Amino acid sequence: MPDSFDTLVDRRGTDSLKYDFAAKLGKPDDVLPLWVADMDFRSPPEVLSALAERSAAGVFGYSDAANADYFTALAAWYQTRFGWTISPDWLIKTPGVVFAVSTAIRALTSEDDAVLIQPPVYYPFARSIRINRRRPIENELVLADGRYGVDLVDFERKIVQNQVKLFILCSPHNPVGRVWTEDELAAMGDLCVKHGVLVVSDEIHGDFVFPGHRHRVFANVKPAFAALSVTCTAPSKTFNLAGLQISNILIPDADLRGKFHEEINRTGYSLPNLMGLAACRAAYTHGAAWLDELKRYLTENLRFIREFLARETPKIRLIEPDGTYLLWLDCRALGMTDRALDDWILHGAKLWLDAGPMFGAGGEGFQRINIACPRPTLECAMRRLKAAYDALKP
Repeated sequence: MPDSFDTLVDRRGTDSLKYDFAAKLGKPDDVLPLWVADMDFRSPPEVLSALAERSAAGVFGYSDAANADYFTALAAWYQTRFGWTISPDWLIKTPGVVFAVSTAIRALTSEDDAVLIQPPVYYPFARSIRINRRRPIENELVLADGRYGVDLVDFERKIVQNQVKLFILCSPHNPVGRVWTEDELAAMGDLCVKHGVLVVSDEIHGDFVFPGHRHRVFANVKPAFAALSVTCTAPSKTFNLAGLQISNILIPDADLRGKFHEEINRTGYSLPNLMGLAACRAAYTHGAAWLDELKRYLTENLRFIREFLARETPKIRLIEPDGTYLLWLDCRALGMTDRALDDWILHGAKLWLDAGPMFGAGGEGFQRINIACPRPTLECAMRRLKAAYDALKP
């Protein structure tokens, strides 16, 4: 690769949420941030070239994807990587997946309707439900023998008891790292079809699966699932483009798509980010080799963390992930309250992670760490963690 993933990129002073807002967010200035889900790697060279070309034109007016090559790149990516054939009329571009989730909640449910989630799960889901005056209903994931699964009996019971209208599926799951199997997706989808529950499937981490696992698009598992699905995709996690605000929302059903589009119109949002369009097109057209190298690098980062924790900090247990670059650490054996654990991580280890309780029920005693960074950064983080661990009283 033209640029090694070991290269340290100084992001301080670049208006980086990850690095430049510690004091504003109540954190010490000397913490090492491994919290928010963006990577410390430069985007693919072809993406940087595409952005430079757009910038060189010097005009940044209203823009959209005028040529078919944008959709062609998107469609080829999902056909090649996931075996999913998509249609141009399914596509609605939004500035982000959280924007799309909130839009779907408003478009497809009414105030006080119940919306199902599976905690511990990406915290903006619950926030989006509440801020839009809907009721979050929790089908808590079950941890058994170091692996999370779905309680299908509780899943159906919660749907029936609360007359759930919408289910937000996190696939792959953030933060527990599960890549749902086809059977698991089919079981959840069949219950949604049975009870008339619509599904918003957040598949933003779909490109990140570890060897031995395969991401399956929920809408592509069965034809009936496509008819009730809003599939949220984006190049932002895959190619480190979150700040360019471009997501691709795919809705096969015309009625659902019309309601979603009408709700977007109510927000006043109309045209996407010019630079996001250029970056997305270049990434999906030319970024496959770069991504494959990145995934190999992340697999080695995962191996390093797995071995380090087992050897040096055995009371902090890795929940073995199927995918994503976000690791879920079980710290319950340390015997700390969540407040004490947060303080120890932040001030003892001088690391900025995401505390488990923010992800909802089942997050107590856990921490989420982002390993999408150069190995020297990860090694520094683990040295800090070991020093704090060794300083604990027996």
